[in-house]
Amino acid sequence: MDDLDIVVIGAGAAGMSLVRCLVARPGPFGVTPTVALVQPVAASAATERTWCYWDTCQGALDRTVSAGWDRLRVRDADSRSVTGRLPGMRYKMIRSVDFEAHVARELAAVPQVRRIGATVEEVRQHATGAHVLARDADGDPVRLRARWVFDSRPPRRLPPARTTLLQHFRGWFVRTERDTFDPSTADLMDFRTPQPRRGVSFGYVLPLSRREALVEYTEFSSRPSTTREYESVLSHYTEQVLRLGVFTVLRAEQGVIPMTDAVFDRRAGPSMFRIGTAGGATRPATGYTFATIQRQSVDIARSYRAGRTPLPPSPHRARHLAMDAIMLRALASGRVDGVEFFTRLFRRNAFDRVIRFLDGRSRLGEDLALGLSTPILPMLRCALEVPLLARNHEDGDR
Repeated sequence: MDDLDIVVIGAGAAGMSLVRCLVARPGPFGVTPTVALVQPVAASAATERTWCYWDTCQGALDRTVSAGWDRLRVRDADSRSVTGRLPGMRYKMIRSVDFEAHVARELAAVPQVRRIGATVEEVRQHATGAHVLARDADGDPVRLRARWVFDSRPPRRLPPARTTLLQHFRGWFVRTERDTFDPSTADLMDFRTPQPRRGVSFGYVLPLSRREALVEYTEFSSRPSTTREYESVLSHYTEQVLRLGVFTVLRAEQGVIPMTDAVFDRRAGPSMFRIGTAGGATRPATGYTFATIQRQSVDIARSYRAGRTPLPPSPHRARHLAMDAIMLRALASGRVDGVEFFTRLFRRNAFDRVIRFLDGRSRLGEDLALGLSTPILPMLRCALEVPLLARNHEDGDR
């Protein structure tokens, strides 16, 4: 059995970000920790993903950023728009293939890091750490022992919640035959889309050049759509709403992200922790995860270097989680109209204030102002109702 300082399970955004931060500087006593990054061999062929987040204009991961915007727009159902800039910040896009290749190159230069292709079957606590039991591609056992284990594997089942919606989407990377897009401006929400009975849907347009963009249909609701349904909506949106003319679909991406007020346990044992979505990094109100993963990874590495127990910090402020729970309940119950809710939020507040809230950086006074700009009576009813609801494994659309 191999002895290590740390084992990280999963080589997606959470796992690779954490290993990168752990070995960026020496740990306790000036020694770089020995780290194993464990991932099934089949996972390397996973579907490519796109991650977006808000960051300073000069960020630590800029080498992996494929596009960025400091001007964002929100359109209502009648094509009226609200546009805002992000002082000192940009909305950035990273392709998973670029991020993973960049971090892999960094880690290849660190001899203390081992990448192991194996499927983890069990993690057991022992007296001074944890045992990781896995099997490689040939079915042979792989046994690791470490002081700390961080597990980024998505939970097989979401924890019990009062309300759960799904953010589900399909996007096309398109190339048009004429100049169509404004590369300086991203459409964060375009509500000129068919709306679900409960929840909300919107278009999402990230221009990469005058002729290329990611055009996505996103829906917050209790059930995902079929690929055929997504394709139908995207066809209408690109042809009838955006009027792109003749275009080619270069590739597509599709996914489902839980939006839930469930409580995610970050500690699975004295030496065992959960990170990423498994540790609650996904923001319930937005589905954004990448920026939280980066902040969480930095904090874990800082605790480790200081010789403290590297418990992942709570990824979101308690008041933001409370506000998110109310919003999810309002959308799931149908008490608020999703289009009206979000358009009012952007129309009645400074654009950068809303963005700071969505990114989890807003101050208490800003949060109060945001709350007062929403439909007050239905939101108040949800606020009074949420603490009385039982948490269960059913979806929250009751």
